[in-house]
Amino acid sequence: MTIHAYSELYLSDAKRSLANAFDYAINVCKFSSDWFMKLFVMSNKSVQFERGNPAIVSGRSGVELVMDILSEVYPGVEFPHPTFSKGRTPEYWAGWALAQYQWKTAKRFKEIFRRIPLSEIIAMYPLYHEMDITCFIDEMDRRYNAVVLETKLRKFRKYKKLSQSELAYLSGVNIRSIQLYEQRVNDIDKAEAHTLYKLSRVLGCGVEDLLESPMKDVMNNWSGVNSES
Repeated sequence: MTIHAYSELYLSDAKRSLANAFDYAINVCKFSSDWFMKLFVMSNKSVQFERGNPAIVSGRSGVELVMDILSEVYPGVEFPHPTFSKGRTPEYWAGWALAQYQWKTAKRFKEIFRRIPLSEIIAMYPLYHEMDITCFIDEMDRRYNAVVLETKLRKFRKYKKLSQSELAYLSGVNIRSIQLYEQRVNDIDKAEAHTLYKLSRVLGCGVEDLLESPMKDVMNNWSGVNSES
């Protein structure tokens, strides 16, 4: 069964809200797309949005969402009066399409933007805005998977200045397992709890800090609990 980020009941509101937010922030407030993307990801609003918090995806308009985000960074700022063009701008479309993609895949916004900048998504507008949304989603998946990022396990290991063999010795986790996790051959999100605990204890981090997609992991666990009840 496919697990989406949140109930489909809120998807239409979420798409409209993020579309209007991007349009207002970039075209009215005159923020660069990638700078606003950083502000969005840094705010707690992005986490609430990707989890489908009704108070955010349905209870706040796109303009209000932008005001909430900017107020966290620029207290006391005066916001320009919202004006929207009759046609749908590339920025509006990017927000609309991105909300659909995040809902379908349950990926974190920060993980999406680490691989695909908002400016790159907006640049997809001429080719994809008249296509079925599935074409955009397929292309986003292709671009997302084409970018191989350093795993969190490797980052923590390097920060601790440990070799793979040293980490294996100190944690008791087989060195081959560590190598496969760092090469993404094996998915660390599916590792057994005691393996993650032993690694996190040596690396001085939380178990969840080693997960590549913690939100997805939590939802999969929740789905398993529901299916048993």
